[in-house]
Amino acid sequence: MTDATTGTPPLVHEVLAAVLQVRQGSLRVLLWERALEPHAHRWSLPGGRLRADEDVEASIRRQLAEKVDVRQVAHVEQLAVFSAPDRVPGPRVVATAFLSLVPSHLDPALPPDTEWHEVSAMPETAFDHGAIVLRARNRLRAKLSYTNIGFALAPPVFTVSALRSLYSAALGYRVSATNLQRVLSRRGLLEPTGETERPGRSGGRPAALFRFLEATMAVTDPFAVLKPPSPRGTGT
Repeated sequence: MTDATTGTPPLVHEVLAAVLQVRQGSLRVLLWERALEPHAHRWSLPGGRLRADEDVEASIRRQLAEKVDVRQVAHVEQLAVFSAPDRVPGPRVVATAFLSLVPSHLDPALPPDTEWHEVSAMPETAFDHGAIVLRARNRLRAKLSYTNIGFALAPPVFTVSALRSLYSAALGYRVSATNLQRVLSRRGLLEPTGETERPGRSGGRPAALFRFLEATMAVTDPFAVLKPPSPRGTGT
C-alpha cells in the first residue's frame, strides 16, 4: 500500500521499551530473543506496532503487559524517537522508545524467550536496540543526579546501605552511603519510617529503614550532578 498523493509507502510506527532494573547488584535490561528473520536469535527490546486507537505511552504499557507480562512498572517516560531510514531492513519503521523502571524487589514472571541481561555486557542485539538501551541507561544516570527517580529503583522501604547499592549499580561507580543520605535528605526526598531492619545472625545495631516521600518523578535540584569518587576517597 502506498500514499495516493506521494506514491510512497506509509510509515510504520512502533513503540519500544528499555525496561531497566537493578538485579543481583547490577543494572539489567529486559530483552527477548527473536525467533524469525531479520536478525533471528538476536535480542530485542519489548514492544510492537502502535495501534490507531492508542497513544504511544498507552501502547507500550499494553505491550509490556501482553508480551512480557511486566505490569508493575514504577516509572515510564518517553526517551527519544529513532527514525533513521535504514534502522531496520525493508519498509521504513520509526520507533518511539521509552525508559521504564522496575523496582528491585519485584521479580516479574517472564516468558521462556525473555531474560534480564546486564547492560554492561549485553548480548548481540537486533537493529538499533543496543543503542537505545545505552541511551536509556544514560538518561537514568543523569536523572539520578537532579530528580527523585531513585524511588522507581527502590523497594517501598529500605536501608541507606541498600539504597546506596542501587544507586551504585545504576551509576556504574560506588557512592558513599553517608553522602547519599545527606544529599537526598537535604532535598527532602527521604523520610525515616521509625522502624529498623531485622537484625542479622551477626547481631549488631539494626539499620534504620527509610522511604521516598514521593512516588512520582520530580526535578529536585536542576543543577546537581552526582560525580564518581576522587582517586583519594569516596563520595557522590
